[in-house]
Amino acid sequence: MAKLIFRNPLVLKSGTGLNVSTDNEELNAVTASVVTFSIPQVLSTSSSVVFNSITTTDRVNIDNGALLLTNSGITGSFTHVGNQSITSGLTVSDNATVRGILTAEKIVTEVSQSVTLFESGSTQFGNTLDDTHQRTGSLSMSGSTIGLNNFDVTEISNDTTLGDSGGTSIVTENAVKTFLDEGAGVFQTYQRKSFAHTGSFVSVSTASFTATTASAPTGYTATTEADFMFFVNGVIAEYDALTIQQSGSIFLLKVDNDSIGYDLQTSDEIVAFGKFNS
Repeated sequence: MAKLIFRNPLVLKSGTGLNVSTDNEELNAVTASVVTFSIPQVLSTSSSVVFNSITTTDRVNIDNGALLLTNSGITGSFTHVGNQSITSGLTVSDNATVRGILTAEKIVTEVSQSVTLFESGSTQFGNTLDDTHQRTGSLSMSGSTIGLNNFDVTEISNDTTLGDSGGTSIVTENAVKTFLDEGAGVFQTYQRKSFAHTGSFVSVSTASFTATTASAPTGYTATTEADFMFFVNGVIAEYDALTIQQSGSIFLLKVDNDSIGYDLQTSDEIVAFGKFNS
């Protein structure tokens, strides 16, 4: 069997992506040599091929054009498994669907109105006073304050007595109606109290009546001598000369004799008409 002998030594050198078992060795074919060519990783349809980087001046065609990688971007569809970190801006020109949890430090939308969701949980809807925000369905709030035109509202009160007198409370229709119905009834009863009594002489400056003054409802001006008319022998007495005093079940009329210009007499008829209980 004839032998093939190289006149000059043959040298095979490893290159990028290709390994030679006899790298840079002289081969003269005088002695038997086995040369193995290999690449750093297995290439087959079932292999997991890893590249440090891919550089192209045109495009990388994946799955018969289903996915194209070009200098200007990615065209087509693909499924990404695992985490992905984007260190620059991301622009989506079509719909974006997130089937898991979307976590963001801040979300800003600018379509027909401005909506901002902050990392703290605070939100901002709208950017001008003419924006209208419509909602369908129920609204449940657990916060303590509602701000309306820079005014704070802390509660919606159903207190029918309006006793708290809160400056940051909004009352219900029921509270207002009940308060007015009950308050109006009490006040109307007080307003209708107009009775007449004849007094008895006590002294030149005092007359007594067996009667009790009607008390004004809470929130109204207390009953005074201005709520009565006093007649001495049929002549009305001037208010600025009179004072009244309730002493148990006895109502006393006291006269400033110098101001009224006369003294009460035992024979005088003294009549009082006004806010007595009965």
